[in-house]
Amino acid sequence: MDTELFVAAIRRYVRDAAVEDVIGKLKSPPGRRVLPDKKAKSDWFNGLSEANALHVQHVVEDAVDEAIFGLFAVLDGSRTICEGRFDLTYAGAKQVLLNDPDKIGLNEVFNAAD
Repeated sequence: MDTELFVAAIRRYVRDAAVEDVIGKLKSPPGRRVLPDKKAKSDWFNGLSEANALHVQHVVEDAVDEAIFGLFAVLDGSRTICEGRFDLTYAGAKQVLLNDPDKIGLNEVFNAAD
């Protein structure tokens, strides 16, 4: 595992899954007793034209991207939330510092993949 593989995995298993989950729940809220606000959102979304539903999906994608970018910025140290720094280490066959301050940042790798 290296920084690029980590970011690619986050993109696939976190970003893409979050977008699919949100859109899926808009299309069909889970559960037997769907809360009225979730039902209203679903009815609204399902009433949209295909083009407008695609716009909503793009907004969801943008929101998820911004959240992940912000988290990576915190892990990289370019956005501070406290004193000190975070070390994100992958512990496999060998230990790898995924947010090495001397290398390209997680947020930069994430943005480069778009």
